[in-house]
Amino acid sequence: MQEDLRSIFLIGMMGAGKSTVGRLLAKQLNYQFIDADRELEARSGVPIPTIFAVEGEAGFRRREIVLLDELTQRGGVVLATGGGAILDATLAHAMRGRGLVIYLRASADEIYRRTRQDRTRPLLQTANPRGRIDQLLAEREPLYEEAAHLIFQSAASNPRRLVARLIEHPEVKALALRSV
Repeated sequence: MQEDLRSIFLIGMMGAGKSTVGRLLAKQLNYQFIDADRELEARSGVPIPTIFAVEGEAGFRRREIVLLDELTQRGGVVLATGGGAILDATLAHAMRGRGLVIYLRASADEIYRRTRQDRTRPLLQTANPRGRIDQLLAEREPLYEEAAHLIFQSAASNPRRLVARLIEHPEVKALALRSV
């Protein structure tokens, strides 16, 4: 892995497809793929819902910031961040300077469709998960837009088609050419 290669950081709401798209994109670029949530679980030895239960959201966010600060300093990676990665302004600013930040935008309807059966998402363990998605999206969308270099709609279409569109963008294409 070449450390001088610029990395790609995927941001967006839970269920936007960051992990699926990230894995495929990394393969296309011959980059390392890292899912920040899975990495955090591996390092802490417990699932994210357990971290939330024991330390609350604030404890989880502290762990997430430290991890993302480290991971965003690596070169040649496609990093699927957690949905709240942009909540820390310092980290969001650092990500913009360390790599190409791509916001995978998804509608509230799409996010709900993709996450409604998932019981491992602590922020959606509420009486009204759809309402919570609307609230989170309203709070976070301006932050995602501000942090992103590029914005792509992550619709219900095939993730491979989205990756093909990403690869065709001049900034991503330049990375693809450098990684060969």
